[in-house]
Amino acid sequence: MKLYSDDELAELLDQEIFHQITEAAERVGVECYVVGGYVRDIFLERPSNDIDVVVVGSGISVAEELKRMVGRRAHLSVFRNFGTAQVKFRQKGVEYEVEFVGARKESYSHDSRKPVVEDGTLEDDQNRRDFTINAMAICLNRDRFGELVDPFNGLADLEDGIIATPLDPEVTFSDDPLRMMRCIRFATQLNFQIEDETFEALERMADRIKIVSGERIKDELNKIIMAPHPSIGFELLQRSGLLQIILPELSALDIVEQKNGRAHKNNFYHTLEVLENVCKMSNEQLGMKNYDYSQGGKDSDSASKGNHNYSLPITHSSLYLRWAALLHDVGKTRSKRWDPAVGWTFHNHNMIGAKMVPQIFRRLSLPMDMKMKYVQKLVDLHMRPIAIADDIVTDSAVRRLVNDAGDDIDDLMTLCEADITSKNEVRKKIFLENFRMVREKIADLKEKDYKRLLQPVIDGNEIMELFHLKPSREVGVLKQYLKDAVLDNRVENEREPLMALLMEKAREMKLTE
Repeated sequence: MKLYSDDELAELLDQEIFHQITEAAERVGVECYVVGGYVRDIFLERPSNDIDVVVVGSGISVAEELKRMVGRRAHLSVFRNFGTAQVKFRQKGVEYEVEFVGARKESYSHDSRKPVVEDGTLEDDQNRRDFTINAMAICLNRDRFGELVDPFNGLADLEDGIIATPLDPEVTFSDDPLRMMRCIRFATQLNFQIEDETFEALERMADRIKIVSGERIKDELNKIIMAPHPSIGFELLQRSGLLQIILPELSALDIVEQKNGRAHKNNFYHTLEVLENVCKMSNEQLGMKNYDYSQGGKDSDSASKGNHNYSLPITHSSLYLRWAALLHDVGKTRSKRWDPAVGWTFHNHNMIGAKMVPQIFRRLSLPMDMKMKYVQKLVDLHMRPIAIADDIVTDSAVRRLVNDAGDDIDDLMTLCEADITSKNEVRKKIFLENFRMVREKIADLKEKDYKRLLQPVIDGNEIMELFHLKPSREVGVLKQYLKDAVLDNRVENEREPLMALLMEKAREMKLTE
């Protein structure tokens, strides 16, 4: 981060957008301040076009005046019930989004996140902010332009890498329990430490998260999961007690049982390691250091502090692949058994986990569409490439894998390679070499157009027409018979050999003479 004097801040804010806000506030006759994340990010040297402005008076009036000054190219949205307004416009090739709110103070009832709001001073407004690093304000009025107002030493906390609340953290979290998730999210994105008193309040107040909707929790979880090192956040969620409430299926993996001197690994920390492995490629692109969970989740490189890459762009392939990594072993708690002959087993944990995915997605208001099915598929299939790589890599096994995974085969392979966390380097090397062979066979199939190769040229409609059948079990048996023959490479996927095979099977089933 970089420290600036008030004069230097004034130089940094010497931009047309801020001079226009200044002029609008002067015309209305009110004090106004840029606050929150924009101020924090100035010191972290992160560019931002989302600007929050607190007005001691009517924020809506200043927004309306700014709209008049900018003209038709600005779009004004007013939310009178909340006393806020938003102005969006493009200026010199840059899209700006400026949020105006009147300074206010808030009070909360115990069972609601919706506050009773009253007009207040700048001090009142800073008091209600979530964290000291988000409570700094810079004056935009002409006579004090660039003056930093930092009553809670947020700048010092920013410099020290500390997340702390402006007031009593227990009151802050009780008033708005979502702030507990935001606390961990900021600690994860910034790689900051949570102040001891603040973390202790997280532990005491964790149960308050129950009044927050799944939708809001999901938004914060997605931001944590898309941070450069999301495992930091999930360990903090577990330590604070929040994970047991919002994602108990994952929290339940944090146990090691021992019997007859034989223990299984901690599947929670294994999951975090897999998640980090999935993130590794994108982290390397961002120049981030690796996060080592081999010692129970200790940060092996505190020197990475100060590299403030908040998060990656949220895309289907990145966000939901990470969700698949996070949930790939959730079925292990329910499938765990002790077998005296082999020790601890987790048979069919992939199938059990896949059945749990829709319940988790629904509870957290995650999308119940193809994104959920994608995660479910990867959880269900994540053991298949490992089974192939642990044996002779046959064409037939690879064909079946590609058929079942479809267009998600590359993501499945990424997840499975990330799942190899063995400390036995020899065994790990063998697995990864076999995975390389699997990838080569997949690439060869793709080159030959695997969709055409894997789908028999004789389909169900033709089978029904040939044997005068309606949709039935017999049609399904014949289709699967042809598909198995193609996948096992017993015949070429060509009409003549497949027809001969079909007629032979039909005679066996007494469908033809």
